[in-house]
Amino acid sequence: MAEMISNHKNKKGKKMTRRNTRVDLTPMVDLGFLLITFFVFTTTMSEAKVMNAMVPDDKDSTKTEPVCESCAITFIPGKYNTLFYYEGMEEHPVYKTTTYAAGGLRKLIMDKKKRVIELMHNDKLVMIIKPSAESNFKNMVDLIDEATICRIKRYYITELSESDRKIVQ
Repeated sequence: MAEMISNHKNKKGKKMTRRNTRVDLTPMVDLGFLLITFFVFTTTMSEAKVMNAMVPDDKDSTKTEPVCESCAITFIPGKYNTLFYYEGMEEHPVYKTTTYAAGGLRKLIMDKKKRVIELMHNDKLVMIIKPSAESNFKNMVDLIDEATICRIKRYYITELSESDRKIVQ
C-alpha cells in the first residue's frame, strides 16, 4: 500500500512539512499477472479449418451421370512432387507432366475449363484425382485447393488403374 513519510524538523530546527510518498506496486504486478493468466486460458488461439466434402449418396447407386470424354482431365501425383496428367478418358491416355505452381497446374485447369465451356456451352469439366502410394498428402491437398480456387464443380478421387501404375513408377 501507500506510505507517507513526513519530516517535521530540518537541520536548523525549523519546522518544515515535507512529505514523501512511496507507492508499493507489488499488488499491481500480481493483478497484472492474474489478468494475463486469465486471458491466456480463456482465449482460443486457432480453430480447426475443415474443407467441405460432398459424399455420394449410397442409397441410389444405380443413377450415374455420364462424363463426356472431352470434359475430363485426370491428375496423378507421383513421387518427388511430380504431377502426371492426361485429358480425356482412360482408353488411350497420353501422359504429360506439369508442376504444382500457379503457372503449371492452375493455368492447365483454367485453360481446360475454358475449352470445355466453349465446346459444351456449359461448365461440365470433371477433374479426376488418382493419388499413388508414392505421392504425399501435401500433393493431394494442393490438387484439392486448386480445384477450389478454380471453382471446379465436380472432382473425383479414385484408385489408380494398371496403366497409371506403370507410368507413376
